[in-house]
Amino acid sequence: MHFLKKLKLQIIFPLLILFIMPTNIYAYSKYIIPGGETIGIEVNSKGVLVVGFYEVESKYIGKDAGFEIGDIITKINGTEVSDINEMVNVVNQEARMNNKLDVTIIRNSKSSDLSLDMICDSEDVCKTGLYVKDEITGIGTLTYIDPNTTIFGALGHEITERTTGEKFEIKDGKIFKATVTDNTKSESGSPGEKNATYDETVTYGSISANEESGIFGKYTDKILEDKALEVGDKDDVKKGSATIRTVLNGNEVKDYDINILNVNKDGDIKNILFEITDTELLNETGGVIQGMSGSPIIQNDKIIGAVTHVIVNDTKKGYGIFITTMLEEGDNSVN
Repeated sequence: MHFLKKLKLQIIFPLLILFIMPTNIYAYSKYIIPGGETIGIEVNSKGVLVVGFYEVESKYIGKDAGFEIGDIITKINGTEVSDINEMVNVVNQEARMNNKLDVTIIRNSKSSDLSLDMICDSEDVCKTGLYVKDEITGIGTLTYIDPNTTIFGALGHEITERTTGEKFEIKDGKIFKATVTDNTKSESGSPGEKNATYDETVTYGSISANEESGIFGKYTDKILEDKALEVGDKDDVKKGSATIRTVLNGNEVKDYDINILNVNKDGDIKNILFEITDTELLNETGGVIQGMSGSPIIQNDKIIGAVTHVIVNDTKKGYGIFITTMLEEGDNSVN
């Protein structure tokens, strides 16, 4: 998964039951299982997301009706729709009676109604003029599993919708098996990426939250508790040698050397600035690549963070988030 942001002169590319507890006390474990596995990710939207417009008989009827990219369609003529199949069924049903749709949307967290006049042909095939989406699929890296709560975290950053650039509001989702086939190398100005095949029949867990510091849910596959490492807090993170754990080929998880250049304790997600020093990793990937987001960062036998971004104009370097930030958000967001 990957997202584009700008920070001064450097370009970076990113790769719920609530518990009432005293301040700074969380339920996550002192020892968690570091990930590193490449995973397939599928998230389903809350409602149907408008991502574009197409021309119908020389008119942009969707845009003319007042729709905007990023609108979430939740009802059509009073009937709730949660995915594209439901939307198509309702549109086809309503088209038999009239060509007008009363569409309920959510925009900027507020609900409103728009009136859309469909254009239908002689065979009662009706067009709305709207390009829509109800899911996003991609790959990333599993960061951790808490053996006591079975909560998992991955990516280290939120999933955004490519067209809108906004956070993708999810209904649910899953993580599943993905096998790395090869890697497109990073070059200055052009981040590379992992290439993988999917097997959605092998599901590892369910996603219930898409938050600023990652995606979170319940892990349902076998948990190897003997692989647990101690959680390192912000004060444990030091400049100097560390490793990242990830997959470059197939499903083999390996550790690769990095050098932590700077630690920012006040930031939200770009806390750890690091440079890859591992020759094998650099020869294979050219640096940080897309799909590496979520790779655990380990220092002094503690899991301290996760890879989140590549610096596009110097792909040997990237950013990571503190693991405690992910653990706290995972605790607060997973049902």
